[in-house]
Amino acid sequence: MKYIVMLGDGMADNPIEALGGRTPLEAAKKPNIDRLARTGELGMVKTVPDGMKPGSDVANLAAMGYDPKVCYTGRSPLEAVSIGIKMEDSDVAFRCNLVTLSEEEEYENRRMVDYSSGEITTKEAAELMEAIQKAFGTDEIQFYPGISYRHCMIWHGGPVGLNLTPPHDISDKTVTSYLPENPVILDLMRRSSEILKDHPVNQARKARGLNPANSIWLWGEGTRPAVSGFEAAYGVKGSVISAVDLIKGIGLCAGMKVIEVEGATGNIDTNFKGKGEAALKTLSEGQDLVYIHVEAPDECGHHGDLEGKVRAIELIDEQIVGPLLEGLEAAGEEYSILVMPDHPTPLAIKTHVADPVPYLLYRSNGAAGDGADTYTEKTAAATGRYVDHGYELMGRLLGK
Repeated sequence: MKYIVMLGDGMADNPIEALGGRTPLEAAKKPNIDRLARTGELGMVKTVPDGMKPGSDVANLAAMGYDPKVCYTGRSPLEAVSIGIKMEDSDVAFRCNLVTLSEEEEYENRRMVDYSSGEITTKEAAELMEAIQKAFGTDEIQFYPGISYRHCMIWHGGPVGLNLTPPHDISDKTVTSYLPENPVILDLMRRSSEILKDHPVNQARKARGLNPANSIWLWGEGTRPAVSGFEAAYGVKGSVISAVDLIKGIGLCAGMKVIEVEGATGNIDTNFKGKGEAALKTLSEGQDLVYIHVEAPDECGHHGDLEGKVRAIELIDEQIVGPLLEGLEAAGEEYSILVMPDHPTPLAIKTHVADPVPYLLYRSNGAAGDGADTYTEKTAAATGRYVDHGYELMGRLLGK
């Protein structure tokens, strides 16, 4: 038996007037997933425990079979692992976004124009992060480049419990009420705008009509991750496919095989087809389970991109799920597949919420459930089936 988790990040949503009162899941053409829904098990699952923020870190830990209340130490440490940073027990990692703020004279009066600086390229971002490290790097604090707008700061002996605000939660808002109270963090953010505003990379971006990365934004702090081994916990060998350092970091901490896919970007232009092909390949090479993470629906949700979010769901179905099922069936493999989001990212508010999400569990031997005509928030809720702890779904997928 082969096992697949198809995780569409932020895929769930609320009814939208522009879609005739439908959600993107209801509007998207997804014949392969809907075929699975007809004889699969549908229900709702709570991936974000009470009292925890609805981040992709917490929700993906749950979807991977880990209780976030037990193992979660912060988002950025998981990303640090993926980047290759070796953290000591006293180290605190921070996510360091390159963001676009409006250009009012006072930093406190600026607005969060773009939490991703127009999806800045990794090459451009590396130059900017080099300038930040040169200006602010010390024996105590260092900056490390990541992918696109997502980077890392390590503070040796730094503080935790700062309640820092993710920049994607305040799109289009004035930052005044969301600035960090910690004076060191705030000072680094303020001074970064002076370093970055006239940097040649940003001058070139502005000349091309692109958003400049004119400030860093620090958040998501935490200490070394406390994720245990996946194979020891579940008795199967797993692989992770994602463009996002966070998900790769969880996989690495869990001792799973992390597979790089050329052209995987974390956006709507990602290599959907390549992810499906990589999933088939790793299963054919002896792995028992593959966790396929696609960030595109979430990114579209954060940008309020209705058309993009619907299309991202369609591409997951067309270029990942369809070919993957076809390949497994042609090889004569029995399989179980779990399709789900980690959390909703409603287009109307452009950020995450902690609401339960719809899941679909299908087994090729027909042993899953009673099914529905299509996989949506509404059909999943109509079953009355509810899983109160998201981490329990992994055991259900594996038949444990």
